[in-house]
Amino acid sequence: MTIPGLLISAPASGTGKTTLMLGLLAAFRAQGVVVQPFKSGPDYIDPAFHAAASGRPSVNLDSWAMGPARIAGLASVATGADLILAEGSMGLFDGVAKPGAFGTGASADIAQMMGWPVILVLDVSGQAQSAAAVAKGFALMRPEMPFAGVVLNRVASQRHEALVRDGMQAAGIRVLGALPRRATIELPERHLGLVQAEEQPHLQALLAEAGAFIAEHLDLAAIRAAARGAFPATQPLAVVPPAGRIALARDAAFSFIYPHLLAGWRAAGATILPFSPLADEGPDPTAEACWLPGGYPELHAGKLAGNAQFRTKIQQFAQSKPVHGECGGYMAMGAGLVDAKGIRHQMAGLLGLETSFAKRRMHLGYRLAEALAPIAGHATGSRLRGHEFHYATILAQPDAPLAKVVDATDTAVVETGSLRTHAQGGLATGTFFHLIAEAT
Repeated sequence: MTIPGLLISAPASGTGKTTLMLGLLAAFRAQGVVVQPFKSGPDYIDPAFHAAASGRPSVNLDSWAMGPARIAGLASVATGADLILAEGSMGLFDGVAKPGAFGTGASADIAQMMGWPVILVLDVSGQAQSAAAVAKGFALMRPEMPFAGVVLNRVASQRHEALVRDGMQAAGIRVLGALPRRATIELPERHLGLVQAEEQPHLQALLAEAGAFIAEHLDLAAIRAAARGAFPATQPLAVVPPAGRIALARDAAFSFIYPHLLAGWRAAGATILPFSPLADEGPDPTAEACWLPGGYPELHAGKLAGNAQFRTKIQQFAQSKPVHGECGGYMAMGAGLVDAKGIRHQMAGLLGLETSFAKRRMHLGYRLAEALAPIAGHATGSRLRGHEFHYATILAQPDAPLAKVVDATDTAVVETGSLRTHAQGGLATGTFFHLIAEAT
């Protein structure tokens, strides 16, 4: 199976990649084209918007955390699609200095590997012909990477557009469309990125408007004709589930888990049993393990602290069974969380971790962890690749370290995670990094 695709990227974050991606998904879907979305790099929020716009699940592809065989397997989700659109992260060539599984995490790695030509979104506000120099540099930076052309964004006027197009023509860069400023289809943001798709009350109307806007200003036929594909998909690699029956926290406070992990767990025969801590629910007692994903517990700390039934049930579960938390889930497993106003809220108490958002400090980057104890589904000594992104400060981390953790430069990271064994053999574990894949 080789389905033609394109990768949407830009010189930097904040230039309009997501708006263009969602608009293209909506516009092609309105034409009856079946489009499979992907996201390059570690991101939870964009794929949910992709799914809403395309009607198909969006999957993350990551050149630092995943090897070619895993990426090829994940690409099989595109079966039945007419076209693939992948959204890049950050700037096209932005990644880490030391390659991981097969690359640096840069979107250009995925474009080159999959044979998907790049459409570069350029914010041309404040410049005219000079924008062509930027585009030319991106087109030539990796000669082996396929390049389709540019979309001009934030164009001020027809005269402005004409000047920019003149520069592009002189540089031999194809222009696939030009977008004027339009604030009504810009998506709201918060400290970890866009507000989640499920929190957008008028999302479908927003997507329809974005689709019509893109269809009006871009050459959709030329964009589709530019798509290519050189990397055939294969059978997905196995993903080890935490257990046969998994209690999964799933609500507005705990929603950050990669779709490929859930699909992999199910493909391995696991049953996923969702529950909502925000609704004061606890894990299903028939589950064999509990998983608390990341999310925004700091925005719901007061409610979580008041949900005594959730706290009691997860404490009972943890006495004899494994419970694992990632980032926000890890913080919710701790003893307390201090919110942005400086108010401390009681958490589940499975671990002694105390965290605070009173003084924000960003923690961001890839992580490679070697487990010092079992992590639900992974044995001691397992090497896991993941990503950390949060603004919490550790006030106390008194439990035994869960893993030896280094960043993408092999520098030791103090956020080692925690583990605590409970009375009847239960094991509580947590990390600040989100698991992406086993290291290979």
